[in-house]
Amino acid sequence: MQAKYKVRVIDEKWLKGNIKCLIGCPVETNPAEYIAAIARGDMELAFRIAALPNPFIYSCGRICSHPCESACRRGDLDSPISIRALKRAATDYFRPSPTETSVRSLPQTRAKVAIIGAGPAGLSCAHDLALLGHPVKIFEATEHLGGMLRLGVPEYRLPRSILNMDLHRILDTGVEVEYGVRFGEDGNDLGRLRSEGYRAIFIAVGAGVSSQPNIPGTELDGVINGIEFLLNVNLGYRVELGRRVLVIGGGNVAFDVARTAVRAESNDEEASHDLQSALDIARSALAMGTREVHLMCLESLEEMPADLIEIEEGIEEGINLHTRRGPQSIQGNGRVTGVETVHCTQVFDSQGRFRPTFDYSDREHIEVDNVIIAIGQRPDLSFLREEDGIKLTQGGTVEVEPATLQTSAPDVFCGGDSAFGPRVAIDAVADGRLAARSIRSLLESDTDVPATWQIGPAEPQKRVCGYDTIARLKVPTIPTERRVGFAEVESGYSREAAVIEANRCLRCNLNPVIDAELCILCGGCVDVCPYSCILMVEPAECDLSDPRVIESIRNAYELALDADVEEMARRGELPGKLMLKDEELCTRCGLCVERCPTGAITMEAYRPMEVVALERQAQQ
Repeated sequence: MQAKYKVRVIDEKWLKGNIKCLIGCPVETNPAEYIAAIARGDMELAFRIAALPNPFIYSCGRICSHPCESACRRGDLDSPISIRALKRAATDYFRPSPTETSVRSLPQTRAKVAIIGAGPAGLSCAHDLALLGHPVKIFEATEHLGGMLRLGVPEYRLPRSILNMDLHRILDTGVEVEYGVRFGEDGNDLGRLRSEGYRAIFIAVGAGVSSQPNIPGTELDGVINGIEFLLNVNLGYRVELGRRVLVIGGGNVAFDVARTAVRAESNDEEASHDLQSALDIARSALAMGTREVHLMCLESLEEMPADLIEIEEGIEEGINLHTRRGPQSIQGNGRVTGVETVHCTQVFDSQGRFRPTFDYSDREHIEVDNVIIAIGQRPDLSFLREEDGIKLTQGGTVEVEPATLQTSAPDVFCGGDSAFGPRVAIDAVADGRLAARSIRSLLESDTDVPATWQIGPAEPQKRVCGYDTIARLKVPTIPTERRVGFAEVESGYSREAAVIEANRCLRCNLNPVIDAELCILCGGCVDVCPYSCILMVEPAECDLSDPRVIESIRNAYELALDADVEEMARRGELPGKLMLKDEELCTRCGLCVERCPTGAITMEAYRPMEVVALERQAQQ
């Protein structure tokens, strides 16, 4: 027996669920809207839409891990839209005036909040709370804003001038920062904050302590902590590296370390230690091939947790990969000379848990001058005291309620790597924004007002010919031989290329909607659809068990409340047809709208009101 068609009623949940890129974004950025603006060439509107939910709009255009692209429905057709690169294009081709205040904070009349840590989670929380009128003060242990965005992400991925633009936008909200405050020292603890009148505290100290392998030799000279290596390089300090460097680890941080090691100034015996001009240093900082950089990890190439682009660019820059190998010992006589490795036969067990196994008969010795360990990080929470009342997990992170990020102490919240271990920047931004909403709810005894969305007529479709067959445009990068020093590797789309890539978007926030009163069941829409996504079927061919579907049919046919809709459909007692659309196949081409002889089909847009307001402002 042929399976019956699944039927869903068009409602807000269904409409929003179609916009998979939005659902995939941890901060619910609306790519469909800003990509549509780019497709029209309106970079200013695209910037303002993309910046609505994200305090780190400039940085995320460079380094976001783009989970939205994994969710993008265009990927089911060929390749997903290059959403992250289009966000960067919006920031490259429109910059607000330096005198423009991009955000408007409410007067600071509400309870004050303390934030520990000035990384992406802490800064995002501070940004949102300041907009709501809360006096916010960030306590930062270093002398720098940005956390690992500044101290960990290499400048060839995120130029500091770009990061600074995000930081200026956040500070413009009125956030106060006190630098050089280390909790756990000089009486700095949660008790002090409470005594000073802070009604809520958000812990966002990140995960800045590198994990160490339990093998001999980690104490030798020349063995370097990966996070400390990046921190020192990013702060402009000289790091002594020899000709052969081995990085242990297979994640994004390991590749950041390895690619930074390739670029770091040579420090062998032939290197000059005289004071040189900045130009001379820049010219000598990177000469591909002058240093031999190796990267070793337990995983196979397919299992490596690093982003594919990081792996590909690392290989392009000459990094030598040693996959499926693990260190057994670091060897040397006072200073490291090599690493003894063994073959890793399996990284995860049958339940997917990390439990590597090794073949100790398969050994390989790698001669190196330096070993940089980048196998993971953990937070330093030693400043928390028993009287603070905050529970920790077995993994050494702060235990939180995932829906609110509230800890076991009602006035303390925690997010980012401190609560969940090392994750990507966009997750930290999302945690900061969630914490801000939760703190507001705690302090004001109210709940969030949900964002208002509307469905209404869409603008006439102006799609370029063949938009559904345009191949994804590769994001341009500078040639390997020109990657001198820490110049940004990715050069980004030209304005023209950004418009072409934006036109590949299927506009999942648009939906053809049929007016049953006007439809004459001619089947024209079924015939013209290039992907056969519209069907006209008998009610008996559909699964009508969903109570909302039954209610909808009762209302349409003006049936009694006790009418057995399923039985009536089975007996053929429901006249007419049901019009079904396969959401996964529809490309929003609009041909069904054009073909309909009665105007029964219209293209409707499901959009947040704040985006509609931005468009109205742009038109004035």
